[in-house]
Amino acid sequence: FTVVLIITFMARILLVQGWYIVTYALAIYHLNLLLAFLTPKIDPAMAEYEADEDGPALPTSQNEEFRPFIRRLPEFKFWYSATKATTIAFFCTFFELFNIPVFWPILVMYFITLFCITMKRQIKHMIRYRYIPFTFGKPKFQGKEEPAK
Repeated sequence: FTVVLIITFMARILLVQGWYIVTYALAIYHLNLLLAFLTPKIDPAMAEYEADEDGPALPTSQNEEFRPFIRRLPEFKFWYSATKATTIAFFCTFFELFNIPVFWPILVMYFITLFCITMKRQIKHMIRYRYIPFTFGKPKFQGKEEPAK
């Protein structure tokens, strides 16, 4: 539903040729949601400085116990917040008050620059603390093979 809503919003923006500030604000908010979705609830960078371990943390060595990746923003809240923000932005496009004249290519370049810098920092953080926020299917275990009789 959210993807259809975003496509509808983008179609409206392209058809009416305006409300670029609203679109830019929505894109930055979506980027913020994505970053919260990709980061762990307990940031390993901050956990190093804290003496007490109150919650689950990511393992830092091979012999340490496996702890699952817990997101700072759960998936349901991610989609719910994205849907709510897109709906609000969509309704803002019906009011001329929010149609501030701007040179939209500048906003596009700002967003691309912001996205690249932010994702570069996030990927470096993932590599440094060795976590991947995605799972690639259910693990498959192989049992013992029975000897042929």
